[in-house]
Amino acid sequence: MLRILSRFLPWLDVLALSAWGILMLKYWLSEQLYLLIHPSYVWLTVLAGVSLLLISGFKIMLLLTNRRERETSVVQHLTLFPPGWSSGLLLGGAIAGLLVTPRAFASQTAIDRGVNDAITLTRVKPQVFSASSRSEDKTLIDWIRTLQVYPEPDAYAGQKAKVQGFVVYPSGLPEQYFLLTRFVITCCAADVYPVSLPVKLTTGDRKAYKPDSWLEVQGQMVTETFEGRRQLTIQAASLTPIPQPKNPYNY
Repeated sequence: MLRILSRFLPWLDVLALSAWGILMLKYWLSEQLYLLIHPSYVWLTVLAGVSLLLISGFKIMLLLTNRRERETSVVQHLTLFPPGWSSGLLLGGAIAGLLVTPRAFASQTAIDRGVNDAITLTRVKPQVFSASSRSEDKTLIDWIRTLQVYPEPDAYAGQKAKVQGFVVYPSGLPEQYFLLTRFVITCCAADVYPVSLPVKLTTGDRKAYKPDSWLEVQGQMVTETFEGRRQLTIQAASLTPIPQPKNPYNY
């Protein structure tokens, strides 16, 4: 029995290291890594994946050349911990990651995390407001940052807007409105939070735009009142369906 363990358990370490290295590189090559971490950390994840594969290769060479020492090491550790349990857990996690396809957060997550308050209660870092910048060049997150600097919606009335995001229908929003939303990521998917602006439809039925569908909205800024609170709102002139971006998060 010990001889069988001495042959199998060290290879379990190799499998765990290899699986995690392959998983990280797979996420990178498939561009799914952007759904999980901030773009600034992509290179670090790729480096980690390559390093794990190199370490795995090095361990293979050691296993092929140090068979007797390997058997002795397994016997010594049998009295301390169940052999291979940690590597088994790591291997199981990597296999699960290879089988499950990561997906971007959607409208229900935005509602659960408080998208209704995203305009006034946002963690976006304020930036200097530039009155000379073209309003139609601002992204959704740029508008949120602008409001953080000067939160008076009437100051932007009539300015042109051209922004992208996905559709959210929170409860209590009037029929002619929906929220155009983006998630902001600071480190990884665990800390994303939603920001949004209301969109006012002047024609058509909002049911034509399904929750989680991505739109490019063009129009102009107006001020609307929701539950006694004045908010900057996009009065839509056109709504164009677009595919989900490669990186659906702002940062």
